[in-house]
Amino acid sequence: MDRMIYIAMNGAKHSMQQQAVTAHNLANVSTTGYKAEANAFRALPVLGDGLQTRTFVVDSTTGADLSAGAIQSTGRDLDVAVQGKGWIAVQAADGSEAYTRDGSLQVGSNGLLQTRNGLQVIGDGGPIAVQADAEITIGKDGTISIIPMGQTPNTVATVGRIKLVNPPEADLAKSGDGLFRLKSGLPAPSDASVGLMQKSLETSNVSVVDSLVSMISLSRQFDMQMKLLQSAESNAGKASQLMNLNA
Repeated sequence: MDRMIYIAMNGAKHSMQQQAVTAHNLANVSTTGYKAEANAFRALPVLGDGLQTRTFVVDSTTGADLSAGAIQSTGRDLDVAVQGKGWIAVQAADGSEAYTRDGSLQVGSNGLLQTRNGLQVIGDGGPIAVQADAEITIGKDGTISIIPMGQTPNTVATVGRIKLVNPPEADLAKSGDGLFRLKSGLPAPSDASVGLMQKSLETSNVSVVDSLVSMISLSRQFDMQMKLLQSAESNAGKASQLMNLNA
């Protein structure tokens, strides 16, 4: 009887954990460039006396869904979307190099190009300094050109180029801060084949319909585990009554 309770409890616990992941994805359905976290159940055998067919499940994080979201036009000069595969290199809060698809950029108070979350964008030659009041053009290859305020259109200056990378997806891991890093901990090399689209942003790749269906399915699985616990309690009560009668 205790095995039944343990197996049901374990199933209910991991159903709740997967519900939490799905809810987190739904909460980020409007987050620019967000990649949905992916989880799956895997079966493990129950060791000990009894039938060898008995199993329980645990949830296993399989990584993230790296499929591209839709590209929406914004008309804003500092908005860029990665076309196809690839990533924008940024300096994370811990100082490490990390990668994101969130191309909503801004010029910080220190004059350096950064994300809306305040992370510094990494350039091929280091930090990228941009005049906040300049007319900014970001090329497909990440090259940033400006026309200083009050200057003629033919007065164009190149201030840097955004580092764009495209490491193998299997080498990437999503961190708790929502950024991606190489599993090796090393910085990825620049990739000239990665292209940007200015005045556009990539939406989240979370499917609201799929996530809601998953929430319903996980809720039903959780209810099933609760019914097993109730059955175990009922069986234990009836067994106790029979023991009392025999006494």
